[in-house]
Amino acid sequence: MSVKLLNIGFGNMVSAGRVMAIISPESAPIKRMVQDARDKSLLIDATYGRKTRAVLVMDSGQIVLSAIQPETVAHRIVQQEVVEESVD
Repeated sequence: MSVKLLNIGFGNMVSAGRVMAIISPESAPIKRMVQDARDKSLLIDATYGRKTRAVLVMDSGQIVLSAIQPETVAHRIVQQEVVEESVD
């Protein structure tokens, strides 16, 4: 079994199979979730100082911040799955 890596911007990668949700960071509950993760040292900020556009919730409970749109992240996951299916 190989680990599928997902590019979340600026050369940063996460394990695609461990992503549970890709969320927009605009709502108050999501902002609280991000702050709670920061307080518990479960936050990974991969924005390089740019505006957070996507919040990735991992199955480990960690929260990953990305500077690319949630739709783009989701499209990359789907595109990766389509390519893998065509290879098999």
